[in-house]
Amino acid sequence: MSTLQVWLLVLGVMVVAGVIAHGVWSARRSAVRQVETESGEAAMGREPSMDRPADPAQADAAATRIEPTLARRGGPRLDALIDAIAAITVESPVAGETAVTHLPPARRAGTKPLLVEGLNAESGEWELPVPGQRYGEFQAGVQLANRSGALNEIEYSEFVQKVQAFAEPLAALPDFPDMLDAVARARELDAFASQHDAQLALRLVSRGPAWSPGYVQQHAARHGFVTGALPGRLVLPGLDEGAPPVLTLNFDAQAALADDPSQAPLRELTLAFDVPQTGSAAAPFAAWCAAGEALSSELDAALYDDGGQPLHPTSFAAIGQELERLYASLAERDLAAGSAAARRLFS
Repeated sequence: MSTLQVWLLVLGVMVVAGVIAHGVWSARRSAVRQVETESGEAAMGREPSMDRPADPAQADAAATRIEPTLARRGGPRLDALIDAIAAITVESPVAGETAVTHLPPARRAGTKPLLVEGLNAESGEWELPVPGQRYGEFQAGVQLANRSGALNEIEYSEFVQKVQAFAEPLAALPDFPDMLDAVARARELDAFASQHDAQLALRLVSRGPAWSPGYVQQHAARHGFVTGALPGRLVLPGLDEGAPPVLTLNFDAQAALADDPSQAPLRELTLAFDVPQTGSAAAPFAAWCAAGEALSSELDAALYDDGGQPLHPTSFAAIGQELERLYASLAERDLAAGSAAARRLFS
């Protein structure tokens, strides 16, 4: 293993240990570099930075997972593990056109996603209401937590108001979870997430002449990177369509937007991957090490950690074991890295 590879492993140890800490979690909530979910790149998998949600206490975890079983009945979107879900009963099937007309115009309660699903009268599957279908019942949910924090009382009240506004024209009766219970679950989930969120990031700093954006893109493309949706962002796409990128390579957005990119010098890049957003099947750590080693050699770049400290040799086992422990902890909570629930929670 080359010295450069060893340096990468050192960085991983340093960053994983630091980012998992609750203090880092809190600091990154207000950081400028926010992890962003992008449909095209599947960043939801997003940019370096994160904010989290909350989860039911250890004692309530089992109850939470079996809570409204209807939430599990064929509906991949709402999930009783990370959503507070209200059942909405109707007297007779409702046309999809009618349901769509009365859906909340803003699908958020504060900073938390809000979803309404209907039980398709023909297929028996939960889905987002669409015209041309009929629905025998509905359910609405608000996410308990995300990287902006835990669901609070004000957000929950907004959720209730929006669901009531949807249900009233349908002559439907919503049954809401207790607010205090939902908020308590949210805080517990947020506490779990704050201890299990991590991002590995390394800085590549030019040892010689500055690079142009085109020069960086040329070399990155050789290793599978493509242009991202945001200026100054290249991504290594995920294995599946719609999945978050495996890696992101970021540089100054102003340079990417310059009228003459050749006159926009770059001296630093950041290579990162979002651990909870990326499943181990995509081998993100191996890809991160390989891309870092290759780019540092091709671009004649020195490696530094987020704190600006040069990377020094250390063992491979440390970072590998740290990541395995993190992956195992997430999986034990039914929030395996790269799963739909994990991507929503760590978004």
